[in-house]
Amino acid sequence: MIPLTNYLVLSLALFCIGLFGALARRNAIAILMGIELMLNAVNINLVAFWRYVKPANPTFDLTGQIFALFVITLAAAEAAVGIALIIAIYRSRDTVNIEDVNLMKG
Repeated sequence: MIPLTNYLVLSLALFCIGLFGALARRNAIAILMGIELMLNAVNINLVAFWRYVKPANPTFDLTGQIFALFVITLAAAEAAVGIALIIAIYRSRDTVNIEDVNLMKG
């Protein structure tokens, strides 16, 4: 059986890569990809802790999986709204570079 610390190290690595990708990139698509990596790291943590922490009622306790499903749904909604905003900005400004977009100018 794989120890919990291995899952936590994997999750930490994914979260750090996603955080770096979200903060260091100028492209809006790359920023969304970094956020998705961070959400996937959270899912790994949720399912790993669900697997290794013994529940009070072990016959029907799917708390970690339900939370992970909720995070997946949230990530899908975030990606859909984010891509829609990026497409709208690209159509009006002809760029997806965050530094070149100034929505206050006409």
